[in-house]
Amino acid sequence: MTQTNLLPSGLPRIDSMEMRGIVKRFPGVLANDHVNFDVKAGEIHALLGENGAGKSTLMKILYGLYQPDEGEILLNGQPIQINSPSDSIRHGIGMIHQHFMLVDSLTVAENVALGLKSKREPRLDLNEVRTRIRELADSYGLQVDPDAIVSRLAVGQQQRVEIIKALYRGAALLVLDEPTAVLTPQEVDDLFVIFKQMAQDGHALIFISHKLHEIYALTHRVTVLRDGQMVGTRPTVEVTKEDLAGMMVGREVLLERVRPPATLGEVRMKLNHVNAINDHHTPVLRDVSFEVRSGEIVGVAGVSGNGQKQLADAIAGLHAVSGGQITLEGKEVTHLSPAEMIDAGLSYIPEERMHDGAIKDFTVEENLILQDHIRPPYTKGIFLDFKYIARHAQEMINSFNVKTPSKDTPLKNLSGGNIQKLILARELARQPRVLIAAQPTRGVDIGATEYIHNQLLQQRAEGLATLLISEDLDEVRALSDRIMVMYGGEVMGIVDNSTTTVAELGLMMAGEKQTAS
Repeated sequence: MTQTNLLPSGLPRIDSMEMRGIVKRFPGVLANDHVNFDVKAGEIHALLGENGAGKSTLMKILYGLYQPDEGEILLNGQPIQINSPSDSIRHGIGMIHQHFMLVDSLTVAENVALGLKSKREPRLDLNEVRTRIRELADSYGLQVDPDAIVSRLAVGQQQRVEIIKALYRGAALLVLDEPTAVLTPQEVDDLFVIFKQMAQDGHALIFISHKLHEIYALTHRVTVLRDGQMVGTRPTVEVTKEDLAGMMVGREVLLERVRPPATLGEVRMKLNHVNAINDHHTPVLRDVSFEVRSGEIVGVAGVSGNGQKQLADAIAGLHAVSGGQITLEGKEVTHLSPAEMIDAGLSYIPEERMHDGAIKDFTVEENLILQDHIRPPYTKGIFLDFKYIARHAQEMINSFNVKTPSKDTPLKNLSGGNIQKLILARELARQPRVLIAAQPTRGVDIGATEYIHNQLLQQRAEGLATLLISEDLDEVRALSDRIMVMYGGEVMGIVDNSTTTVAELGLMMAGEKQTAS
């Protein structure tokens, strides 16, 4: 393709962007330590690293949300100053956020026009906007109706609207922050076709993802950050997944989970035709039926917002059930309180760990006995047994490799991965009969993820019945014996993990019900 200073869409081309010696300090934290990063036209460059490695800070500097303490940004070899997102957009730099920045009640065209000046001020010239949207859609295969109400679009189509918004504003360089987090496998494949076409047409793309297989499927180069420093930049084809994981963590990481054949025991938990509604009297669970056996992990897959949280909360006694029956080891527990569910043998790792699972201002020790502090062996009569509690806390810290200065450290001072390990330690310390693990590794780095996965598999081998709820399909497939797919609060199918393809799971995640075999 002949190189010009314009993209096929007519947008000005960015031949190169370089960040040199970027330093960003926050109180007590050196978030970026003399980081170098660059991307070229026609390239998809991955930015990889654990949580807290400095990726988001670096990209917020590029997008004008932060200003660097040291270093410079060069566009086509010329230094530029970016003091705000509007400066970034003016230079042709756009950002696609993980969580969509769209107004549900407006049309596609109205969302694209939001915040922009119109030639017909104070009125919007939506006809001009619609025409330009169609031009961009045709150029990049982003087919979407400009007059469609955003709330009525599928998640994958909403992602396309975000891309059109950025392109409409003149973005020749796009930062893609976890753009596949809420998409089905088929929608991810479609999105990658679009990204590859954009790169082929001369766009420069920066791709942030924690999914290593996506980096191999899409990118040309990969840069790894660790503890605010750049570990290295390599052509993607020249580095293995194990290499990348090691660069991120600083040690060897086992990426493949060894899941021996399941030794199934009795049915520990069973749901029969369970229904639930929300505060607006809208159904959120529709006739849900399944069972989990001893020694089994049943994974729940689905795009976010399809009833998974309500399912976990209904079982745990946090969301009222409007119909149907839940049994735990043959005993009905449908309308028990959370405390009664714990007594019945249930442990729950909630998806919102800082909202529902822990108290940030309490110490590590105090969080390790939440919900159980009124029961023996933590009590002697009506008094707390502080010696036993201290000994128990230290044992849990050691056993679950929780990195903390001490048991008396406030929880808010721990990393996300260590908080999640602490919650896992507390819930397993009860020796439950059934465990609900909702998003157990969300926001957790690759090292802590490895540890949590191994713990779940160890508990499976010891006979625990586990319901694993995760939006990460790779995680569900790595750990589960059977997979249940939810869509719109309804079960689309329950399948054997070993005999089901990603494509089949993707169809169910998009709302296609499994046909009886």
